[in-house]
Amino acid sequence: MTDAGSLSEALQAISVSTELIEEELQPHLDTMLTILLDKKEGAALDIAKSGILPSLAQALRSKSSLSCQVALVVAEMAREVAVREPCIKAGLVTALLPHLNSNDQEMLLNTGRAIGRICFDSSHQQDQLVQSGVIPRLVSIMREHPESDPLVNVCLLALCNLADMDSAREALADLDVADVLTFQLKRAPDAERRHVILEILGSLGESDTLKLQFAESGVPESLSEMIHNLQGGSDPHDLCSIKIASNLIVSLLLGDESMQKCFGEGCGLVYQDVLSWLQSSNTQLQLSGALAIANFARNDNNCVKMLELGVVPHILTLLEKHIDEGDVSVQHAGLSALRNLAIPSTNKVRMLEDGVTERIKSLLRSDMPPVQFKLLGTLRMMVDGQEEAALVLGSDAVLLARVMEWCEAKDHAGVRGEASRLLAALIRHGQGLEVVRAVAKAGGVQHLISMASSEHVIMQNEALVALAIASAIDIELMRVPFQDADLLVVLQKMLDDPAGATEVKFSALGLICSLANSSVMKEELESVNMKESLSKLAAHSSSKLASQANSILATLNETS
Repeated sequence: MTDAGSLSEALQAISVSTELIEEELQPHLDTMLTILLDKKEGAALDIAKSGILPSLAQALRSKSSLSCQVALVVAEMAREVAVREPCIKAGLVTALLPHLNSNDQEMLLNTGRAIGRICFDSSHQQDQLVQSGVIPRLVSIMREHPESDPLVNVCLLALCNLADMDSAREALADLDVADVLTFQLKRAPDAERRHVILEILGSLGESDTLKLQFAESGVPESLSEMIHNLQGGSDPHDLCSIKIASNLIVSLLLGDESMQKCFGEGCGLVYQDVLSWLQSSNTQLQLSGALAIANFARNDNNCVKMLELGVVPHILTLLEKHIDEGDVSVQHAGLSALRNLAIPSTNKVRMLEDGVTERIKSLLRSDMPPVQFKLLGTLRMMVDGQEEAALVLGSDAVLLARVMEWCEAKDHAGVRGEASRLLAALIRHGQGLEVVRAVAKAGGVQHLISMASSEHVIMQNEALVALAIASAIDIELMRVPFQDADLLVVLQKMLDDPAGATEVKFSALGLICSLANSSVMKEELESVNMKESLSKLAAHSSSKLASQANSILATLNETS
Protein backbone atom coordinates (compact mmCIF):
# COMPACT_ATOMS: atom_id res chain seq x y z
CA MET A 1 0.00 0.00 0.00
CA THR A 2 1.24 3.53 -0.79
CA ASP A 3 1.98 6.04 1.97
CA ALA A 4 -1.13 7.99 1.00
CA GLY A 5 -3.21 4.83 1.19
CA SER A 6 -1.73 3.83 4.56
CA LEU A 7 -2.34 7.31 5.97
CA SER A 8 -5.90 7.39 4.66
CA GLU A 9 -6.64 4.01 6.20
CA ALA A 10 -5.18 5.03 9.58
CA LEU A 11 -7.12 8.29 9.64
CA GLN A 12 -10.33 6.51 8.69
CA ALA A 13 -9.84 3.95 11.47
CA ILE A 14 -9.28 6.60 14.12
CA SER A 15 -12.14 8.82 12.94
CA VAL A 16 -14.76 6.07 13.16
CA SER A 17 -13.65 4.84 16.59
CA THR A 18 -16.10 5.65 19.36
CA GLU A 19 -13.58 4.68 22.04
CA LEU A 20 -9.82 5.11 22.02
CA ILE A 21 -8.51 1.66 22.78
CA GLU A 22 -4.74 1.87 23.07
CA GLU A 23 -4.01 -1.42 21.32
CA GLU A 24 -6.11 -0.34 18.33
CA LEU A 25 -4.76 3.19 18.22
CA GLN A 26 -1.08 2.23 18.42
CA PRO A 27 -0.54 0.95 14.84
CA HIS A 28 -2.39 3.91 13.34
CA LEU A 29 -0.23 6.34 15.31
CA ASP A 30 2.84 4.42 14.11
CA THR A 31 1.68 4.87 10.51
CA MET A 32 1.08 8.61 10.91
CA LEU A 33 4.36 9.11 12.67
CA THR A 34 6.36 7.22 10.05
CA ILE A 35 4.87 9.30 7.25
CA LEU A 36 5.36 12.59 9.15
CA LEU A 37 8.98 11.76 10.00
CA ASP A 38 9.57 11.01 6.31
CA LYS A 39 8.41 14.58 5.59
CA LYS A 40 5.75 13.46 3.12
CA GLU A 41 4.31 16.59 1.52
CA GLY A 42 0.76 17.41 2.58
CA ALA A 43 0.60 14.65 5.21
CA ALA A 44 0.25 17.03 8.17
CA LEU A 45 -2.54 18.97 6.47
CA ASP A 46 -4.37 15.73 5.57
CA ILE A 47 -4.27 14.70 9.23
CA ALA A 48 -5.57 18.11 10.36
CA LYS A 49 -8.43 18.02 7.82
CA SER A 50 -9.41 14.44 8.71
CA GLY A 51 -11.17 15.47 11.89
CA ILE A 52 -9.07 13.32 14.24
CA LEU A 53 -7.42 16.19 16.15
CA PRO A 54 -10.07 16.13 18.93
CA SER A 55 -9.39 12.41 19.30
CA LEU A 56 -5.67 13.12 19.73
CA ALA A 57 -6.53 15.76 22.33
CA GLN A 58 -8.71 13.20 24.13
CA ALA A 59 -5.87 10.68 24.10
CA LEU A 60 -3.58 13.25 25.71
CA ARG A 61 -6.14 14.11 28.39
CA SER A 62 -6.53 10.45 29.29
CA LYS A 63 -2.79 10.32 30.05
CA SER A 64 -2.48 6.89 28.54
CA SER A 65 0.71 5.07 27.66
CA LEU A 66 0.32 6.52 24.15
CA SER A 67 0.48 10.16 25.32
CA CYS A 68 4.18 10.43 24.53
CA GLN A 69 3.66 9.15 20.99
CA VAL A 70 0.62 11.38 20.45
CA ALA A 71 2.66 14.39 21.59
CA LEU A 72 5.35 13.46 19.07
CA VAL A 73 2.76 13.17 16.28
CA VAL A 74 1.42 16.62 17.15
CA ALA A 75 4.97 18.05 17.34
CA GLU A 76 5.77 16.72 13.86
CA MET A 77 2.48 17.98 12.44
CA ALA A 78 3.02 21.43 13.90
CA ARG A 79 6.10 21.95 11.75
CA GLU A 80 3.55 23.00 9.11
CA VAL A 81 2.21 26.51 9.68
CA ALA A 82 -1.20 25.64 8.19
CA VAL A 83 -2.03 23.06 10.86
CA ARG A 84 -1.24 25.20 13.91
CA GLU A 85 -4.58 26.99 14.07
CA PRO A 86 -6.58 23.73 13.69
CA CYS A 87 -4.46 22.28 16.53
CA ILE A 88 -5.36 25.24 18.75
CA LYS A 89 -9.07 24.97 17.91
CA ALA A 90 -9.03 21.23 18.68
CA GLY A 91 -7.77 21.99 22.20
CA LEU A 92 -4.40 20.32 21.75
CA VAL A 93 -2.48 23.06 23.58
CA THR A 94 -4.57 22.78 26.73
CA ALA A 95 -4.39 18.98 26.48
CA LEU A 96 -0.60 19.10 26.21
CA LEU A 97 0.12 21.57 29.02
CA PRO A 98 -0.35 19.15 31.97
CA HIS A 99 2.29 16.88 30.43
CA LEU A 100 4.94 19.56 31.10
CA ASN A 101 4.77 18.28 34.69
CA SER A 102 5.82 14.77 33.61
CA ASN A 103 8.90 13.13 35.10
CA ASP A 104 9.66 11.46 31.78
CA GLN A 105 12.23 13.36 29.70
CA GLU A 106 10.93 12.06 26.38
CA MET A 107 7.40 13.16 27.27
CA LEU A 108 8.71 16.57 28.25
CA LEU A 109 10.67 16.85 25.02
CA ASN A 110 7.76 15.91 22.76
CA THR A 111 5.33 18.11 24.69
CA GLY A 112 7.68 21.10 24.67
CA ARG A 113 8.28 20.81 20.94
CA ALA A 114 4.58 20.43 20.19
CA ILE A 115 3.51 23.43 22.27
CA GLY A 116 6.42 25.55 21.04
CA ARG A 117 5.66 24.92 17.38
CA ILE A 118 1.89 25.38 17.68
CA CYS A 119 2.23 28.70 19.54
CA PHE A 120 5.30 29.99 17.66
CA ASP A 121 3.52 32.73 15.70
CA SER A 122 0.42 33.27 17.85
CA SER A 123 0.76 36.13 20.34
CA HIS A 124 -2.64 35.27 21.82
CA GLN A 125 -1.62 31.67 22.48
CA GLN A 126 1.73 32.80 23.88
CA ASP A 127 -0.08 35.09 26.30
CA GLN A 128 -2.35 32.20 27.29
CA LEU A 129 0.71 30.04 27.93
CA VAL A 130 2.21 32.64 30.26
CA GLN A 131 -1.11 33.04 32.08
CA SER A 132 -1.30 29.28 32.53
CA GLY A 133 2.02 29.30 34.41
CA VAL A 134 4.29 27.80 31.75
CA ILE A 135 7.22 30.14 32.58
CA PRO A 136 8.05 28.70 36.03
CA ARG A 137 7.77 25.19 34.62
CA LEU A 138 10.21 25.87 31.77
CA VAL A 139 12.76 27.21 34.25
CA SER A 140 12.19 24.23 36.55
CA ILE A 141 12.76 21.77 33.72
CA MET A 142 16.12 23.39 32.95
CA ARG A 143 17.03 23.21 36.64
CA GLU A 144 15.98 19.57 36.90
CA HIS A 145 17.65 18.45 33.65
CA PRO A 146 20.54 20.90 33.08
CA GLU A 147 22.65 18.41 31.11
CA SER A 148 19.89 17.26 28.73
CA ASP A 149 20.73 19.30 25.64
CA PRO A 150 17.58 18.50 23.60
CA LEU A 151 15.33 19.34 26.54
CA VAL A 152 17.26 22.48 27.47
CA ASN A 153 17.11 23.57 23.84
CA VAL A 154 13.32 23.25 23.74
CA CYS A 155 12.95 25.28 26.93
CA LEU A 156 15.34 27.97 25.73
CA LEU A 157 13.53 28.33 22.40
CA ALA A 158 10.22 28.62 24.25
CA LEU A 159 11.62 31.31 26.56
CA CYS A 160 13.10 33.11 23.56
CA ASN A 161 9.64 33.30 21.96
CA LEU A 162 8.03 34.55 25.18
CA ALA A 163 10.73 36.87 26.57
CA ASP A 164 9.48 39.99 24.76
CA MET A 165 6.20 39.86 26.69
CA ASP A 166 5.89 42.01 29.81
CA SER A 167 3.93 39.27 31.57
CA ALA A 168 6.73 36.79 30.88
CA ARG A 169 9.37 39.22 32.22
CA GLU A 170 7.32 39.74 35.37
CA ALA A 171 7.07 35.97 35.86
CA LEU A 172 10.81 35.52 35.30
CA ALA A 173 11.70 38.35 37.71
CA ASP A 174 10.42 36.14 40.55
CA LEU A 175 12.38 33.06 39.47
CA ASP A 176 16.05 34.14 39.63
CA VAL A 177 16.46 32.91 36.08
CA ALA A 178 19.93 34.46 35.69
CA ASP A 179 21.77 31.52 37.23
CA VAL A 180 20.02 29.05 34.89
CA LEU A 181 20.83 31.10 31.79
CA THR A 182 24.46 31.77 32.71
CA PHE A 183 25.02 28.09 33.50
CA GLN A 184 23.70 27.16 30.07
CA LEU A 185 25.71 29.95 28.42
CA LYS A 186 28.93 28.51 29.85
CA ARG A 187 28.16 25.01 28.59
CA ALA A 188 26.62 26.02 25.26
CA PRO A 189 27.94 23.51 22.70
CA ASP A 190 27.63 25.82 19.68
CA ALA A 191 27.00 29.36 18.51
CA GLU A 192 23.33 28.67 17.82
CA ARG A 193 22.67 27.84 21.48
CA ARG A 194 24.72 30.87 22.57
CA HIS A 195 22.71 33.18 20.35
CA VAL A 196 19.38 31.92 21.71
CA ILE A 197 20.54 32.52 25.29
CA LEU A 198 21.94 35.94 24.40
CA GLU A 199 18.67 36.87 22.71
CA ILE A 200 16.75 35.88 25.86
CA LEU A 201 19.11 37.90 28.05
CA GLY A 202 18.77 40.87 25.71
CA SER A 203 14.96 40.79 25.79
CA LEU A 204 14.81 40.35 29.56
CA GLY A 205 17.45 43.04 30.07
CA GLU A 206 14.91 45.62 28.85
CA SER A 207 13.37 45.34 32.32
CA ASP A 208 15.03 47.55 34.97
CA THR A 209 14.23 44.94 37.63
CA LEU A 210 15.93 42.19 35.66
CA LYS A 211 18.87 44.48 34.75
CA LEU A 212 19.70 44.76 38.44
CA GLN A 213 19.07 41.04 39.04
CA PHE A 214 21.43 40.20 36.19
CA ALA A 215 24.14 42.49 37.59
CA GLU A 216 23.81 40.97 41.05
CA SER A 217 23.80 37.44 39.63
CA GLY A 218 26.98 37.88 37.61
CA VAL A 219 25.46 37.96 34.12
CA PRO A 220 27.78 40.75 32.85
CA GLU A 221 30.80 38.84 34.19
CA SER A 222 29.64 35.67 32.43
CA LEU A 223 29.19 37.58 29.17
CA SER A 224 32.62 39.17 29.58
CA GLU A 225 34.20 35.78 30.21
CA MET A 226 32.53 34.38 27.09
CA ILE A 227 33.88 37.31 25.04
CA HIS A 228 37.36 36.74 26.45
CA ASN A 229 37.25 33.05 25.47
CA LEU A 230 36.07 33.81 21.91
CA GLN A 231 38.54 36.61 21.14
CA GLY A 232 41.32 36.12 18.66
CA GLY A 233 39.48 33.84 16.26
CA SER A 234 37.96 34.58 12.88
CA ASP A 235 34.91 32.30 12.97
CA PRO A 236 31.96 34.49 11.89
CA HIS A 237 29.64 32.81 14.41
CA ASP A 238 32.03 33.58 17.26
CA LEU A 239 32.42 37.16 16.06
CA CYS A 240 28.63 37.47 16.01
CA SER A 241 28.47 36.16 19.60
CA ILE A 242 31.07 38.75 20.65
CA LYS A 243 29.01 41.51 19.04
CA ILE A 244 25.74 40.45 20.67
CA ALA A 245 27.33 39.91 24.11
CA SER A 246 29.27 43.21 24.14
CA ASN A 247 26.16 45.13 23.05
CA LEU A 248 24.23 43.39 25.81
CA ILE A 249 26.76 44.46 28.44
CA VAL A 250 26.48 48.08 27.22
CA SER A 251 22.69 47.78 27.50
CA LEU A 252 22.87 46.41 31.05
CA LEU A 253 25.01 49.41 32.01
CA LEU A 254 22.11 51.74 31.20
CA GLY A 255 20.61 50.89 34.58
CA ASP A 256 22.18 53.11 37.26
CA GLU A 257 22.35 50.41 39.93
CA SER A 258 23.56 47.71 37.56
CA MET A 259 26.16 50.12 36.16
CA GLN A 260 27.53 50.88 39.63
CA LYS A 261 27.64 47.19 40.44
CA CYS A 262 29.74 46.50 37.34
CA PHE A 263 32.00 49.52 37.96
CA GLY A 264 32.91 48.40 41.48
CA GLU A 265 34.82 51.64 42.22
CA GLY A 266 37.00 50.97 39.20
CA CYS A 267 37.94 47.48 40.38
CA GLY A 268 34.99 45.61 38.85
CA LEU A 269 35.85 42.75 36.51
CA VAL A 270 33.51 44.10 33.83
CA TYR A 271 35.09 47.57 33.98
CA GLN A 272 38.58 46.07 33.73
CA ASP A 273 37.53 44.01 30.70
CA VAL A 274 35.94 47.05 29.08
CA LEU A 275 39.31 48.83 29.30
CA SER A 276 40.92 45.95 27.46
CA TRP A 277 38.28 46.23 24.72
CA LEU A 278 39.48 49.77 23.97
CA GLN A 279 42.84 48.27 23.07
CA SER A 280 41.41 45.32 21.10
CA SER A 281 41.89 44.90 17.36
CA ASN A 282 38.18 43.99 17.11
CA THR A 283 36.28 47.12 15.98
CA GLN A 284 33.06 45.90 17.58
CA LEU A 285 34.77 45.56 20.97
CA GLN A 286 36.35 49.00 20.55
CA LEU A 287 32.89 50.44 19.93
CA SER A 288 31.29 48.61 22.85
CA GLY A 289 34.21 49.59 25.08
CA ALA A 290 33.79 53.29 24.29
CA LEU A 291 30.01 53.11 24.76
CA ALA A 292 30.50 51.30 28.07
CA ILE A 293 32.93 53.99 29.31
CA ALA A 294 30.37 56.65 28.32
CA ASN A 295 27.77 54.78 30.40
CA PHE A 296 30.09 54.43 33.40
CA ALA A 297 30.74 58.18 33.08
CA ARG A 298 27.13 59.08 33.83
CA ASN A 299 28.17 59.41 37.47
CA ASP A 300 30.53 62.24 38.53
CA ASN A 301 32.35 60.11 41.12
CA ASN A 302 32.96 57.46 38.49
CA CYS A 303 34.32 60.12 36.12
CA VAL A 304 36.85 61.33 38.68
CA LYS A 305 37.86 57.77 39.55
CA MET A 306 38.28 56.74 35.90
CA LEU A 307 40.47 59.75 35.22
CA GLU A 308 42.64 58.83 38.20
CA LEU A 309 42.90 55.29 36.83
CA GLY A 310 44.10 56.60 33.45
CA VAL A 311 41.22 55.84 31.07
CA VAL A 312 41.61 58.99 28.93
CA PRO A 313 44.85 58.03 27.10
CA HIS A 314 43.21 54.76 26.02
CA ILE A 315 40.26 56.66 24.53
CA LEU A 316 42.52 59.18 22.78
CA THR A 317 44.67 56.42 21.30
CA LEU A 318 41.52 54.69 20.07
CA LEU A 319 40.24 57.90 18.45
CA GLU A 320 43.55 58.48 16.71
CA LYS A 321 43.40 54.99 15.21
CA HIS A 322 40.18 55.90 13.44
CA ILE A 323 40.92 59.42 12.20
CA ASP A 324 41.59 58.46 8.59
CA GLU A 325 39.11 56.05 6.99
CA GLY A 326 38.19 54.86 10.43
CA ASP A 327 34.93 53.74 11.95
CA VAL A 328 32.51 56.62 12.48
CA SER A 329 30.63 54.81 15.25
CA VAL A 330 33.84 54.27 17.23
CA GLN A 331 34.82 57.93 16.89
CA HIS A 332 31.33 59.04 17.94
CA ALA A 333 31.33 56.72 20.95
CA GLY A 334 34.85 57.70 21.97
CA LEU A 335 33.97 61.39 21.90
CA SER A 336 30.79 60.69 23.89
CA ALA A 337 32.94 59.05 26.55
CA LEU A 338 35.37 62.02 26.63
CA ARG A 339 32.51 64.49 26.83
CA ASN A 340 30.93 62.70 29.79
CA LEU A 341 34.29 62.41 31.53
CA ALA A 342 34.80 66.17 31.13
CA ILE A 343 31.61 67.14 32.97
CA PRO A 344 33.10 67.37 36.51
CA SER A 345 35.10 70.62 36.78
CA THR A 346 38.08 68.90 38.43
CA ASN A 347 38.31 66.56 35.47
CA LYS A 348 38.35 69.45 32.99
CA VAL A 349 41.47 70.89 34.60
CA ARG A 350 43.18 67.51 34.66
CA MET A 351 42.24 66.70 31.07
CA LEU A 352 43.53 70.08 29.88
CA GLU A 353 46.80 69.50 31.71
CA ASP A 354 47.04 66.12 30.00
CA GLY A 355 46.72 67.78 26.57
CA VAL A 356 43.36 66.29 25.67
CA THR A 357 42.11 69.24 23.62
CA GLU A 358 45.29 69.29 21.55
CA ARG A 359 45.00 65.58 20.75
CA ILE A 360 41.32 65.56 19.85
CA LYS A 361 41.79 68.54 17.53
CA SER A 362 43.26 66.02 15.09
CA LEU A 363 39.66 64.96 14.44
CA LEU A 364 38.94 68.35 12.87
CA ARG A 365 39.62 66.91 9.45
CA SER A 366 36.75 64.46 9.75
CA ASP A 367 34.13 64.72 7.01
CA MET A 368 31.51 62.74 8.92
CA PRO A 369 28.71 64.89 10.44
CA PRO A 370 28.11 62.58 13.45
CA VAL A 371 31.79 62.89 14.38
CA GLN A 372 31.81 66.65 13.74
CA PHE A 373 28.73 67.09 15.94
CA LYS A 374 30.15 65.10 18.83
CA LEU A 375 33.61 66.72 18.52
CA LEU A 376 32.11 70.20 18.77
CA GLY A 377 30.08 69.19 21.81
CA THR A 378 33.14 67.69 23.46
CA LEU A 379 35.24 70.82 22.89
CA ARG A 380 32.40 72.97 24.24
CA MET A 381 32.27 70.86 27.37
CA MET A 382 36.06 71.14 27.75
CA VAL A 383 35.97 74.97 27.79
CA ASP A 384 32.94 75.24 30.07
CA GLY A 385 34.16 77.32 33.01
CA GLN A 386 37.77 76.97 31.86
CA GLU A 387 39.17 80.36 30.89
CA GLU A 388 42.59 79.05 29.92
CA ALA A 389 41.16 76.41 27.58
CA ALA A 390 38.80 78.95 26.01
CA LEU A 391 41.70 81.35 25.42
CA VAL A 392 43.86 78.66 23.82
CA LEU A 393 41.15 77.24 21.56
CA GLY A 394 39.56 80.63 20.87
CA SER A 395 42.76 82.01 19.40
CA ASP A 396 43.51 78.92 17.29
CA ALA A 397 43.11 80.07 13.68
CA VAL A 398 42.99 76.55 12.23
CA LEU A 399 40.28 75.47 14.66
CA LEU A 400 38.23 78.61 14.07
CA ALA A 401 38.45 78.25 10.29
CA ARG A 402 37.06 74.72 10.54
CA VAL A 403 34.35 75.83 12.96
CA MET A 404 33.31 78.54 10.46
CA GLU A 405 32.89 75.87 7.80
CA TRP A 406 30.65 73.89 10.12
CA CYS A 407 28.64 77.02 11.00
CA GLU A 408 27.58 76.95 7.35
CA ALA A 409 26.79 73.21 7.16
CA LYS A 410 23.50 73.64 5.30
CA ASP A 411 22.60 69.96 5.30
CA HIS A 412 23.31 69.35 8.97
CA ALA A 413 21.44 71.61 11.39
CA GLY A 414 22.92 69.81 14.39
CA VAL A 415 26.51 70.45 13.28
CA ARG A 416 25.64 74.04 12.42
CA GLY A 417 24.09 74.61 15.84
CA GLU A 418 26.95 72.99 17.77
CA ALA A 419 29.54 75.01 15.83
CA SER A 420 27.78 78.28 16.73
CA ARG A 421 27.45 77.20 20.37
CA LEU A 422 31.20 76.51 20.53
CA LEU A 423 31.92 80.02 19.21
CA ALA A 424 29.67 81.50 21.89
CA ALA A 425 31.30 79.36 24.58
CA LEU A 426 34.80 80.46 23.56
CA ILE A 427 33.85 84.11 24.06
CA ARG A 428 31.75 83.54 27.20
CA HIS A 429 34.41 81.53 29.01
CA GLY A 430 37.52 83.19 27.52
CA GLN A 431 36.31 86.79 27.97
CA GLY A 432 39.53 88.09 26.46
CA LEU A 433 40.36 90.56 23.71
CA GLU A 434 42.45 87.98 21.86
CA VAL A 435 39.53 85.55 21.55
CA VAL A 436 37.05 88.24 20.51
CA ARG A 437 39.40 89.51 17.80
CA ALA A 438 40.17 86.00 16.56
CA VAL A 439 36.46 85.12 16.31
CA ALA A 440 35.67 88.41 14.57
CA LYS A 441 38.57 87.99 12.15
CA ALA A 442 37.38 84.49 11.28
CA GLY A 443 33.88 85.85 10.52
CA GLY A 444 32.19 84.37 13.57
CA VAL A 445 30.18 87.42 14.71
CA GLN A 446 27.63 86.97 11.91
CA HIS A 447 27.06 83.37 12.97
CA LEU A 448 26.49 84.45 16.57
CA ILE A 449 23.92 87.01 15.41
CA SER A 450 22.15 84.31 13.40
CA MET A 451 22.26 82.07 16.46
CA ALA A 452 20.58 84.80 18.49
CA SER A 453 17.51 84.31 16.28
CA SER A 454 17.46 80.54 16.80
CA GLU A 455 14.23 78.76 17.67
CA HIS A 456 15.96 77.30 20.74
CA VAL A 457 15.92 79.58 23.81
CA ILE A 458 19.14 78.18 25.26
CA MET A 459 21.01 78.95 22.00
CA GLN A 460 19.53 82.45 21.82
CA ASN A 461 20.70 83.18 25.35
CA GLU A 462 24.19 81.82 24.76
CA ALA A 463 24.57 83.95 21.61
CA LEU A 464 23.23 87.13 23.22
CA VAL A 465 25.53 86.78 26.25
CA ALA A 466 28.54 86.16 23.99
CA LEU A 467 27.69 89.21 21.86
CA ALA A 468 27.28 91.35 24.98
CA ILE A 469 30.71 90.26 26.25
CA ALA A 470 32.32 90.86 22.84
CA SER A 471 30.81 94.35 22.52
CA ALA A 472 31.94 95.24 26.04
CA ILE A 473 35.49 94.13 25.20
CA ASP A 474 35.82 95.81 21.79
CA ILE A 475 32.76 97.65 20.47
CA GLU A 476 34.72 99.18 17.58
CA LEU A 477 35.48 95.69 16.31
CA MET A 478 31.82 94.67 16.61
CA ARG A 479 30.27 97.78 15.07
CA VAL A 480 30.58 96.85 11.40
CA PRO A 481 29.30 93.25 11.71
CA PHE A 482 26.46 94.53 13.93
CA GLN A 483 25.49 97.09 11.29
CA ASP A 484 25.78 94.60 8.43
CA ALA A 485 23.44 92.19 10.22
CA ASP A 486 20.96 94.93 11.37
CA LEU A 487 21.48 93.66 14.90
CA LEU A 488 19.53 96.47 16.53
CA VAL A 489 16.45 95.66 14.46
CA VAL A 490 16.80 92.00 15.47
CA LEU A 491 17.03 92.99 19.15
CA GLN A 492 14.05 95.30 18.89
CA LYS A 493 11.92 92.52 17.43
CA MET A 494 12.91 90.32 20.35
CA LEU A 495 11.81 92.96 22.85
CA ASP A 496 8.53 93.64 21.03
CA ASP A 497 7.60 89.99 20.49
CA PRO A 498 4.64 89.31 22.84
CA ALA A 499 5.32 85.56 22.67
CA GLY A 500 9.06 85.89 23.27
CA ALA A 501 10.59 84.12 26.28
CA THR A 502 11.32 86.36 29.26
CA GLU A 503 14.85 85.02 29.61
CA VAL A 504 15.60 85.86 25.96
CA LYS A 505 14.31 89.40 26.43
CA PHE A 506 16.52 89.74 29.51
CA SER A 507 19.61 88.53 27.60
CA ALA A 508 18.74 90.95 24.78
CA LEU A 509 18.57 93.77 27.33
CA GLY A 510 22.01 92.74 28.58
CA LEU A 511 23.41 93.24 25.09
CA ILE A 512 21.53 96.54 24.63
CA CYS A 513 22.89 97.73 27.97
CA SER A 514 26.42 97.04 26.75
CA LEU A 515 25.68 99.02 23.58
CA ALA A 516 24.04 101.89 25.49
CA ASN A 517 27.20 102.41 27.50
CA SER A 518 29.15 102.94 24.29
CA SER A 519 29.25 106.30 22.59
CA VAL A 520 29.77 104.50 19.30
CA MET A 521 26.30 102.86 19.34
CA LYS A 522 24.18 105.49 21.12
CA GLU A 523 23.05 107.29 18.00
CA GLU A 524 22.09 104.03 16.32
CA LEU A 525 19.97 103.00 19.30
CA GLU A 526 18.20 106.36 19.03
CA SER A 527 17.71 105.96 15.28
CA VAL A 528 15.73 102.72 15.63
CA ASN A 529 13.68 104.25 18.47
CA MET A 530 14.82 101.61 20.96
CA LYS A 531 13.45 103.79 23.78
CA GLU A 532 9.88 102.98 22.73
CA SER A 533 10.48 99.23 23.01
CA LEU A 534 12.23 99.73 26.35
CA SER A 535 9.36 101.83 27.68
CA LYS A 536 6.90 99.03 26.97
CA LEU A 537 9.10 96.60 28.89
CA ALA A 538 9.42 99.02 31.81
CA ALA A 539 5.90 97.96 32.82
CA HIS A 540 6.50 94.21 32.31
CA SER A 541 5.14 91.76 34.89
CA SER A 542 8.68 90.51 35.46
CA SER A 543 10.24 92.95 37.94
CA LYS A 544 13.71 91.82 36.88
CA LEU A 545 12.94 92.62 33.24
CA ALA A 546 11.24 95.93 34.07
CA SER A 547 14.14 97.03 36.27
CA GLN A 548 16.69 96.30 33.54
CA ALA A 549 14.61 98.16 30.93
CA ASN A 550 14.30 101.21 33.23
CA SER A 551 18.03 101.17 33.91
CA ILE A 552 18.85 101.24 30.19
CA LEU A 553 16.28 104.00 29.59
CA ALA A 554 17.96 106.07 32.27
CA THR A 555 21.33 105.58 30.60
CA LEU A 556 19.95 106.62 27.20
CA ASN A 557 18.18 109.64 28.65
CA GLU A 558 21.36 110.76 30.38
CA THR A 559 23.10 110.52 27.05
CA SER A 560 20.45 112.59 25.37
